Amino acid sequence: MAELKEEDAEQLHQEDANIKDTESDSKKMLAESEACEQMPICEASTNPLKIEDKNGQTSSIIVSERHASIQTTLEGLEGLVDLNGAGRKSCPLCPEEKFKACYSHKLRRHLQNLHWKVYVEFEGQRMCICHLPCRQLKSSLGSDQTQGRLVAHYHCVVCSVTIARKTDMISHLKRHINKGETEASYSGSLDVPFEDSVPGGQAYEIMKELGTNVQLLPNHTTPQKTDTYFSRKMKTNRQLVFCSLAVLAEERNPLECLDAFGATGIMGLQWAKHLRNSVKVTINDINEACVKMIKENCHLNHIRVEGNRTGRQLDGAGDAGSPIALVEVVKMDANVIMHLRPFDYIHLDPFGTSVNYLDAAFRNVRNLGIVSVTSTDTGSLYSKSLNVTLRHYGCQIVRTEYYRELAARMVLASVARAAARCNKGIEVLLAVALEHFVLVVVRVLRGPTQADESAKKLRQLLHCQWCEERVFLKQGSMVEENLYRQLPCQCHGSMPGKTAIELGPLWAGPLFNTGFLRRMLVAAVQHNMEDIQPLVKTLICEADCTTLKPFPVLGYSALSNQVECGVVIKTLQKVEEADTSDQSAKRKTTGEDSGNVLKKIKADTSLEHPAFYYSIHRHSIRGMNMPKLNKFLQYLTEAGFRVSRTHFDPTGVRTDATLAQFKEVLTKYSVPTYSSAPQSSAVSSE
Repeated sequence: MAELKEEDAEQLHQEDANIKDTESDSKKMLAESEACEQMPICEASTNPLKIEDKNGQTSSIIVSERHASIQTTLEGLEGLVDLNGAGRKSCPLCPEEKFKACYSHKLRRHLQNLHWKVYVEFEGQRMCICHLPCRQLKSSLGSDQTQGRLVAHYHCVVCSVTIARKTDMISHLKRHINKGETEASYSGSLDVPFEDSVPGGQAYEIMKELGTNVQLLPNHTTPQKTDTYFSRKMKTNRQLVFCSLAVLAEERNPLECLDAFGATGIMGLQWAKHLRNSVKVTINDINEACVKMIKENCHLNHIRVEGNRTGRQLDGAGDAGSPIALVEVVKMDANVIMHLRPFDYIHLDPFGTSVNYLDAAFRNVRNLGIVSVTSTDTGSLYSKSLNVTLRHYGCQIVRTEYYRELAARMVLASVARAAARCNKGIEVLLAVALEHFVLVVVRVLRGPTQADESAKKLRQLLHCQWCEERVFLKQGSMVEENLYRQLPCQCHGSMPGKTAIELGPLWAGPLFNTGFLRRMLVAAVQHNMEDIQPLVKTLICEADCTTLKPFPVLGYSALSNQVECGVVIKTLQKVEEADTSDQSAKRKTTGEDSGNVLKKIKADTSLEHPAFYYSIHRHSIRGMNMPKLNKFLQYLTEAGFRVSRTHFDPTGVRTDATLAQFKEVLTKYSVPTYSSAPQSSAVSSE
């Protein structure tokens, strides 16, 4: 009997607790509804939406609603108020003291002339001017008690910031476009349902790139304030790295590849999601928050984390069934993991310079493997911080017209020195220098002989400060009496004092491999990477130093440079045959083959692309109209020079002509600015 009484008492106590919980929940819901009703229309709701998963953990998703002043059509703006009803109505974008309530016909005219007429358009969304108290201008007195003056303003469709002037809003939107932020902050529809937790319960955004979804924290664009840094500007870099890995995966598989600095893990997830069983992806990061975020992103893309076989990971596939790929996530210092384990493909993308990780990268990389290095320290690479350049890269440089190619050759020199310290040589497959980064992709060749050959390609550059002519110094240990003799220009004889300076040491070898770039183009077409296809085509023309653009993708037979055992060899074969010709990735050691290789190397030395380029606008003649760039390339070709455009500079011309010959052709086909004026005056007099 006593036990029954105790059970009845516990049951009654539980019922009372449930009743109290329901009453408290109802009170909270009423309070939230009242707060929502009191919220003014000018404030866009950006509160995180909390979702509870199976384990009772909550996740937060930013759900943003657009401001009332952002509409797509005039009917949408007029729909904010019932203009068909009777009586006086207030303007939804003006306070009562600025525009009093009026009848429908007057309010419709007010919305059209004041708000809609001065809108700013961005991707189909029209930002009308707003007069609500969203933005207040404080008085000059500076006291807190003085009431601020209301200012008319626009609400940004991307970041919801308020800007007063229309011209400032247009400039603000252009900055968003330059940063790659072209999606409205309120139109963030999820591509896949997500019901998992975020580390720390923080709010996040979901971004999709190349079919891969990743979580982004609100401050993901600020490296100093977030651990999971992500930049939309680096999309081109990620796609180029992906294509280089896809080419290597066709040569031999499965590959063990490493993303040494994972951050959000988007690059490694793209590798695993699209290349599947051809690669074994390892994503590393030393930060605990990044590791948790990478694991959540794996779950979001239905990719299983190796060694994590919990129920949550197995249930994460949802409707997609079993996991589509397997990824290993490691929390370790990048130098440590590269010393401990061998890899076929290593990608280094730290925030800033990568020179601190090059020795470890070449320590254990396999023979004929690939190392790709992304450097984002553009201040030191692009000659803005010369003391940092000397400290990190050991190079003496100045600002020149070809500063981007100078930066690429400087990074390659550091890579070649790091490889030589490990008794390895390099073969440069790709070097790209754009506004925000410098990317170099090299193939690793084991052996002291290959290391010596790579070290011989590090030379000093002689640069004329008057005409900006440049030439690599000849090899040799003997001191030359007059180095100015190596320069093609005659500035030293006509100008007083010293006219040239030595830059470097720099990489003096080729920057591209045509066969590798052609296979990268095939990979870009296969994976629908339309953004980088024009860039890869430009690189192919630049590697061949030609203006012709034969770009067959599949099943073509053409003369192209293919890579066999780390040596550039000209072959005539189909792309499919070229992709499978070196799957074994083993060197041929017979004397006959090595002799043929040496002969072909000597025959191909003259076919390497010229070292640098000239800017047509930098060397234009005053008072003369220059020919169009494509026409000028044709004139140089007719003069017997090899020419091509370059990705380093949109106005640059890569040619084997000297600067004097370049200017001679430019002067020959330039027309005086006012040459047509006398003819017109003569016609008018007649």
